[in-house]
Amino acid sequence: MVLEETIILGDAIVRIALDHALRYRLTYGDQVVYENGRRVVRGRSTPYEFKSVEKLRYDFERDVEALGGRLG
Repeated sequence: MVLEETIILGDAIVRIALDHALRYRLTYGDQVVYENGRRVVRGRSTPYEFKSVEKLRYDFERDVEALGGRLG
């Protein structure tokens, strides 16, 4: 694992994992999950095309904020 981090916020736990093969998992509680080509928001799953770590982070943060959450 290249990066593995857990952040405890007031309303959710955020977990981030990224490895050398660019497999990834980002979660905001169970409401937003990005994992290896899948994006799940409020239980609705859609394909997700990984383009870069920066874009992944931006998209994840945007979905968290759309739910009314905050990452810091």
